[in-house]
Amino acid sequence: MQRKIALVASNAPAGQEAEAELRPLYDFVDLAEADLLIALGGDGFLLHMLHQLLDQRRSLPVFGMNRGTIGFLMNEFRVEGLLERIAAARPFLIHPLSGDITTISGERHILPAINEISLLRETRQAAKLEVVINERTMLEELACDGVLVATPAGSTAYNLSANGPILPLESEMLALTPISPFRPRRWRGALLPESASIRFNVREAAKRPVSAVADQREIRDVKTVLVTTDRSRPLTLLFDPDQGLDERIAMEQFIV
Repeated sequence: MQRKIALVASNAPAGQEAEAELRPLYDFVDLAEADLLIALGGDGFLLHMLHQLLDQRRSLPVFGMNRGTIGFLMNEFRVEGLLERIAAARPFLIHPLSGDITTISGERHILPAINEISLLRETRQAAKLEVVINERTMLEELACDGVLVATPAGSTAYNLSANGPILPLESEMLALTPISPFRPRRWRGALLPESASIRFNVREAAKRPVSAVADQREIRDVKTVLVTTDRSRPLTLLFDPDQGLDERIAMEQFIV
């Protein structure tokens, strides 16, 4: 059966030029009719499109082609043989995080995240956080610039910059990584099963304001943040057989 393929591109010149090359060569459909999506851009644009699918509660496989800078989640851009590449592509399932966020004023927000959910201090004063895992307090007070929870797919992004561990895609683990921790000074984070619930309670929230960021979406002045894995809305990324996401994550550990 022939796939109904939609094509979307970032507004950057490289994305627009790639779209102009591809559109005359293949029969693309509108996104609303599609059962597969091709995304042209960088990792940020791909995350944007994945969030759009999550918001619409759609489950389209996505084949990204890099017209950005890093393109860690993307395939190489090539005009020729696109349909054959899609037919041969390897699927990788990604389970997003869910952040249940309550602010000082009592507002509640539930946001998905594909890479990570992070808590960050808003002012020059360090954040003070209680860390509760599966309803058990593991750290009564973490003084830090922030902390994050990363998925395996996101473990090579902000998490890696914060000296967090790289997680194999099939590990079904989460990385809990502090950002510039001050107390306890020797704590370097933890590896947790995907099934864990992770709650952060902000101490002195009015005096030491903290924001929560789910990928690209920020909520300021938070009081509590509960992070869990949402297995009800899996996302599917497609990769060329020789460029699988699991292999890229493994190779990233040997880059010096």
